[in-house]
Amino acid sequence: MIQPTIYIVALGTIVLSSGAIATPVTNPTFTPQQSDVLNNTVYMAASSINIAALEQSVFNQINNYRVSQGLPALTRNSAIDNQARIHSQNMANGTVTFGHTGFSERIRAIGISYRAAGENVAYNQGYSDPATIAVQGWLKSPGHLANIKGNYDKTGIGVASNSKGEIYFTQIFLR
Repeated sequence: MIQPTIYIVALGTIVLSSGAIATPVTNPTFTPQQSDVLNNTVYMAASSINIAALEQSVFNQINNYRVSQGLPALTRNSAIDNQARIHSQNMANGTVTFGHTGFSERIRAIGISYRAAGENVAYNQGYSDPATIAVQGWLKSPGHLANIKGNYDKTGIGVASNSKGEIYFTQIFLR
């Protein structure tokens, strides 16, 4: 049997909406499996992504951070989740550009009265733990961190991926 040459995708990309910075960083946690090898190149298959687990991971990490800062945990809301998922899917498939296009319409479509609203978006590619990479990026960004620490009580999270392996995250905050 011929052993394939494995090229590890050691660079990942994370992009945050405030400034849309693409920063290549090493990704030492990605270990390819034989099933990841195609034509001597390693790919993370988009179909292997567990969207629900990524959404739950973002929710848990954001709440853990809030509690560590003496802030109350957020309550997840399915109507907010739905609008966040739609936005992530629209960004992933190119229906809208990456960012906050349509934010006011999303908030109205949720159908919950509110006093304040915020949104964080990110996308990344090539990481074994994309949810943690997105959350870490948000925590390092003053604008995103302000939303995370904001006076909100409800949240929704939506994750989507595309055929290029890009994973899009939207988190909406309401009070």
